[in-house]
Amino acid sequence: MARWPIVPVLCLAVWAFAASARAQERAVTLESLLSEMTDYDAVARWPDPPYTCRQASSYDRRSKTPADPGGWFANTDNMDGSGDSLRWETIAGRRECVLMDVDGPGCVVRFWTGGQPPKGKVRFYLDGAEAPAIEAPLYDLLAGKSFVPRPLAIENAGAAGNLYLPIPYARHCKITYDEARGNPNAPPPGRWYNIEYRTYPAGTKVKTFSMADFEALESSVARTAQVLLEPPARGDGKAVSLERSVAPGKEESVDLPAGPAVVLRLQASVGPEQADDAEQALRATIVRIAFDGAETVWCPISDFFGSGVGLGALASWYRTVGKDGALVCRWVMPYKKSARITIANLGRQKVAVRLEAVVGEWKWDDRSMHFHANWRQERGIPTRPHKDWNYITITGKGLYLGDTLALFNPVKNWWGEGDEKIWVDGETFPSHFGTGSEDYYGYAWGNTTLFQGPFANQVRVDGPANTGHTTNTRTRSLDAIPFAKSIQTDIEIWHWADCKVNYAAATYWYALPGATSNRGPAPDEAAAPVPDLTGRARRRKIPGAVECETMQVVAKSAGLAVETQDVGALQAGSWSDGKQMFIRANQPGDFVELRIPAAEAGPKRVTLYATKSWDYGILRFSVNGKAAAKDYDAYSGQSMASGPIDVGVFEPKDGRMVLRVEVVGANPDAKGTKSFFGLDAVVLSKP
Repeated sequence: MARWPIVPVLCLAVWAFAASARAQERAVTLESLLSEMTDYDAVARWPDPPYTCRQASSYDRRSKTPADPGGWFANTDNMDGSGDSLRWETIAGRRECVLMDVDGPGCVVRFWTGGQPPKGKVRFYLDGAEAPAIEAPLYDLLAGKSFVPRPLAIENAGAAGNLYLPIPYARHCKITYDEARGNPNAPPPGRWYNIEYRTYPAGTKVKTFSMADFEALESSVARTAQVLLEPPARGDGKAVSLERSVAPGKEESVDLPAGPAVVLRLQASVGPEQADDAEQALRATIVRIAFDGAETVWCPISDFFGSGVGLGALASWYRTVGKDGALVCRWVMPYKKSARITIANLGRQKVAVRLEAVVGEWKWDDRSMHFHANWRQERGIPTRPHKDWNYITITGKGLYLGDTLALFNPVKNWWGEGDEKIWVDGETFPSHFGTGSEDYYGYAWGNTTLFQGPFANQVRVDGPANTGHTTNTRTRSLDAIPFAKSIQTDIEIWHWADCKVNYAAATYWYALPGATSNRGPAPDEAAAPVPDLTGRARRRKIPGAVECETMQVVAKSAGLAVETQDVGALQAGSWSDGKQMFIRANQPGDFVELRIPAAEAGPKRVTLYATKSWDYGILRFSVNGKAAAKDYDAYSGQSMASGPIDVGVFEPKDGRMVLRVEVVGANPDAKGTKSFFGLDAVVLSKP
């Protein structure tokens, strides 16, 4: 009897050995990479085989360390042969510029170029072969005008080419370019490039690209191109819906079926009360998602779906924003036990929200990762001196999948000379160092033309020139960036003009449970009014509001000054009717009492709209002598509207309510008097 368990244990050991052997024999091929590119599930698991993703580019080689700002922000990014920029070789009598020279096993997964129209050819020398595996006119190859079909090669705005066809190699890859015009030794004028490539662990079996294999896979290549152009709907699961009217300061949630399971598709629409205030409503409506008890998604809904400010049409592999306002994402979002989606309204008007999540089956294992989406906004960023601006810094093990940049530029001058810099696992120098913001997002020359593609899109440019709002988005498939410990994603604030700009970045990534980042909820920024083309927000009235500046002051502290202030010209803009009651209090204990008309009997919920600023105090609210549940800190580093503040539910007396606002302290970061405050409007509603 003691020998009986040996048989199944022995069988299990043999099976495990065989599975390991099969994994070692499984090769990375052009066919497997095409399949991976169009497999939504692939990015939601830690890569197998694992790989690193790095970039070769024509960034200015004077950029060596942040300790030398002059070099770090240097901007001569040409492959022009000047100084120590790039290496040149003489091959078959030609002078060829070496764009990339790396050992394998590996794979080229994205190749972007922009600049002056190229006249020469690009060549891929693989595994040390003297003859190139690919030889073609550079721009034709990358713009979909050679043998690679669109959108595996696609031309974007500014005559920029993007090649997404994977080029695998077993041992080595060298990519060169020669101008072949007039003097063969003359360097190419004004030309830039970024190449993303994977490197697999030594011993990984990779089948090197050949034109013979490409031609044999013609139908697979065509099918991949078609799928990228027309992403599948992903409706093969259980639909869970949420349809609610969400009041200011409120939220609505829906729990998804118990796991293990996966969100295959998420579709939403948001209808604000005021059609002319849709941009504000979309920015202030927040998507929050918790997987297995941890909230991993906190993002304004329009940024989450890649539209930035407003509803710019978007047609990409992972997301679609229709002309009818339908927001669709095909991010795969697995969970082991539970998931909850919450829609929060941080704005000043009621929004009607329709949400549908399609949930399917998922086999949870030790490679499964949670989906994350985070958001950061900073307003009024000085463009001098140049600086690195952090999208996100993540600690943990996961995969970086892309981002959306929504910015506001107050002048016509070009805002985007800034290079991306991505640091992986504590690198001393970023493994991704680009050549310009538009290059990172797949176009060139700061071109204002809108464009669509599977992985790079420009969905909004106001103009004239580069004035106003611009939204660029980039997502990754084969060029997703794995990180074992950490990743830091930065971009330079490098503007041709000395001015102030607003940047807002949504970031998308996967990670094993337990990962953290430096980006948490940012309700004040999400609620901050969106500026218009003049830099100031339009005057709007909050529906049903009583303006504080019109209220009767029934009592106040001695020496306390009360005035009406026009705040429409402030950078944050857009208080109700563009005005507020500004109170120049002097010290803690100072107060003001305001009469609010309340003719209708019965309990009323009191929602206050106020102001936050750098010299404002901590406030205590009470209504008809009854204090609110908690004090309110009105401090902020810059002047901004507060968004809705729930004061509580109170009974009117004699057809009125008396609102008392008292200064009770100060935030330690506050400056100046630390006692001022501003009151915008009050809304009374049924509890």
